[in-house]
Amino acid sequence: MAAEARVLGHGGVRAVARAAAVSATTVRKGVFELEAGEEPLGRVRRPGGGRKRVADLDPGLRPALLALVEPDVQGDWMSPLRWTVKSTRVLARELTRAGHRVSADTVADLLREEGFSLQANVKTLEGSQHVDRDAQFRYLNEQAREHQGAGQPVISVDTKKKELVGAFKTEGRQWRPAGDPVPVNMHDFADPKLGKAIPYGV
Repeated sequence: MAAEARVLGHGGVRAVARAAAVSATTVRKGVFELEAGEEPLGRVRRPGGGRKRVADLDPGLRPALLALVEPDVQGDWMSPLRWTVKSTRVLARELTRAGHRVSADTVADLLREEGFSLQANVKTLEGSQHVDRDAQFRYLNEQAREHQGAGQPVISVDTKKKELVGAFKTEGRQWRPAGDPVPVNMHDFADPKLGKAIPYGV
């Protein structure tokens, strides 16, 4: 912008500032730097420039967020499993209501920094949330803590894949007499009597 303003001559600073929608002071400062022969910074802003992060401006934001999503009693930082059933939009709304103005994107960034991850889709077609949802996670947390405390390894395996039961096509091949493949159903519709198998408790 400074180089363009110099080429335009008188009135160039104002014209460039208007065209670029920036302050004329910014363009004028660039012209001074250009004429002084200063080396480029190699970055858009000077160190320390730019808008401060919301979490830095509001030190109470992070603790308030963690209080909303802690899986166990508040303040328990030793819980090995961490999850939240609230969306980032809902969390942002609750935090804003509590006096911490924050966007859903910032909430997602803070959760990632704290070791959280997006775990599952919201199930809305099967009715309301199961009453035992929290209980099962608390149970898993207790089991994980007990085994870790005893020096035993803890392996978490989430198995929700459903398999059709019956004569259905599967991936892979097996050795058979030539020209004699195993016949299977043409369509992958669940058998009304056999249904589906869901690996559970692995």
